[in-house]
Amino acid sequence: QVQLVESGGGSVQAGGSLRLSCSVSGGTFRNSAMGWFRQAPGNEREFVAAINWSAGTTRYANSVKGRFTISRDNAKNTLYLQMNSLKPEDTALYYCAAGPAGPLLAGTTNAYNYWGQGTQVTVSS
Repeated sequence: QVQLVESGGGSVQAGGSLRLSCSVSGGTFRNSAMGWFRQAPGNEREFVAAINWSAGTTRYANSVKGRFTISRDNAKNTLYLQMNSLKPEDTALYYCAAGPAGPLLAGTTNAYNYWGQGTQVTVSS
């Protein structure tokens, strides 16, 4: 059974950095896409970033492009999200997700089959 477990969330001041991790187990991910999504109170879950596990190609939401970096460590079966220059509007519960890889990296929740439990990121001004 596939399991995704996020860690690394916390509270930080605007301009600061955090690195989220997502430990992946219970499956092979050579043909998978991995993504980060976030959800703030009262808002829908929104796409942040995605990576093709095998090819390493990436995709970002415009709101985080240039500030966030998604990466993976094949040996550790771990997905990362390095977040720099954080803003108060980045405050949300962050989820990692896994799904089948396609010709394009998906930015919609319905393209991902497996989800972690989320880790909270709070950015104060």
